[in-house]
Order: sequence, then structure tokens, then C-alpha cells
Amino acid sequence: MREIEHLKKGDRVALAAPARAVSPEEMAPAIAMLEGWGLQVVVPEGLYEREGQLAGSDSHRAALMQRLLDDDEVRAIFCCRGGYGTVRIVDRLDFARFAERPKWVVGYSDITVLHSHIHRLLGLPTLHATMPINMHGEETPATRTMHDFLFGTRREAVDCEWEPAALNREGTAQGAVTGGNLSILYSLLGSRSQVDTRGKILLVEDLDEYLYHVDRMMLALKRAGMLEGLAALVVGGLSDMHDNTIPFGRTAEQIVREAVEEYHYPVVFGSPFGHLGDNNLALPLGIKCTLEASNSKKCRIFAP
Repeated sequence: MREIEHLKKGDRVALAAPARAVSPEEMAPAIAMLEGWGLQVVVPEGLYEREGQLAGSDSHRAALMQRLLDDDEVRAIFCCRGGYGTVRIVDRLDFARFAERPKWVVGYSDITVLHSHIHRLLGLPTLHATMPINMHGEETPATRTMHDFLFGTRREAVDCEWEPAALNREGTAQGAVTGGNLSILYSLLGSRSQVDTRGKILLVEDLDEYLYHVDRMMLALKRAGMLEGLAALVVGGLSDMHDNTIPFGRTAEQIVREAVEEYHYPVVFGSPFGHLGDNNLALPLGIKCTLEASNSKKCRIFAP
């Protein structure tokens, strides 16, 4: 993948709302934090529009996003929040100018639509990281890793460690990281935004799903060939899962592990990415990383 320049103090960055609506009060702490990093924050006209739960009509959200993609002075786009709605506008967007002068697109959850679309069609990296709706003014592991990656202040582009899990399949793998929210990856199957996972380290995470539906989504990815030929599978937060009155009989982690049981690549659970609040660490997608998976010592993903 092509590289994108790191940010520096004085750079202009912008807030975008391609999905659910946000308010000025919700964005105020994030704006203050970004300005505290020395950035000039662009709050585009119309950011706080609302149509139902969405941040304005599809045409409005697409037009706002298009202006930011085309603005050469904006060096990063921070998507305010997820929820739902990005898929309704992605095919309205023209990425030609963005491809000529790329910038960081930052977010997670519903923003997996943009991550996948940009990776598949443009071959550019993006940043899977916390969003302004989750930034409350104080530094957290989520905001610190996002800052350090975007500004290039860490010696290594990525270096995250976490505790092992019993379901891990041990091993070491190398490959570009791709993926994101499991529900979104499932919803993109068969579209031109479906990410190519061959030889990649695939990240999956999700929130607030029924266990049987996790099984359905994993089997759909498997039948589509997305779980075959991976370099490795990284499982982030599988948070606040639900069961039916008659139990499904497996945890979310067991469901994921069962779906990839016939393959032989490393699989690692409990990774600090996804709907984990302050512990949603920044992870660049589209950049080659090394994964060390173990069920007895700390796991690690890193890139020089």
C-alpha cells in the first residue's frame, strides 16, 4: 500500500458525519483535544444536521464527505461516530482527488465501510481508531495510540501487547491488516467494497449481537472465501453479546474459533481493538504488520 504523510502541528483536520447524527456538545471535548495537539480543526457547515437518526439526508452527508475528500488542505478526516449510514453514501463518493492526494480517514465500527472501500479500490491505508464521540477530554490508551501513530512519534508504527487467551492458535504471521467490524464486513459481501483478505491479517470485532447471528456472519464470510488463505485472524472486542431463551450453546469466541478450525494460520483473541471504550487502541489498516499469537505468553502485533 502507498504511504500517507504523518500529521504535524498546524495541520488542518476535519470532522465528518457519514453515519449517525452528532451534536456540538458531543463534539466539543474532541475538538478541544485535537486543538490541544496543535491541529486546526475544521467543523464543516452542516455537520450537525439531522434526519431521523442520521446526520442529515444521504445527499447532504455525501456532499459534506465529498468536500472533505477533495480538500487538499485537510490532512485527516475524523469520522465523528458510527452507528449506521455510511453504506448509504459510499457509492455516491468520488475518490479520484483523494487518490491523488490521500489523507488519513479515521474511525471504526460503521466506518469499516470506508476502510474496506478504500483498501479494495484504492490500495491506501486508513486508521482503525477511536472517534470524536468517544473522546471526553482526558488522554486514554485509545487517544494516545491514535495521536502517536498519526504524528509518527512512536519508534514503531504499531506496537501493541495483550494477554493470551486459551482459544488462541499459536504462531507468527506477517501481512497487511484489514477488516474491522464483523457486521459491516458481512454486509459488504458481494459488493465492490468487499475487502480482499488473501494473505492478510484479518481483524474482526463487534458489539451488541446475538450469538446465532455471529455464527451466521462467520459462516457467510467462510462461504465467501474470506477466511481461507489468511495470514492470521485477530479477534478484537466481542462486547455485550446476547443469547436467546434457548441458549445457542457457544460463546462468541467459540463461534469464531469453530469457523476457522480447519485452517492452520494463527488466531488470537482478546485483542485491544473495537468497541472497548478507552482501550480501543489505534491500528492502521493496510500496513504490513507482524503478529505473534500465543496461549501462554503475551501476544503482540507490531510493524517497524
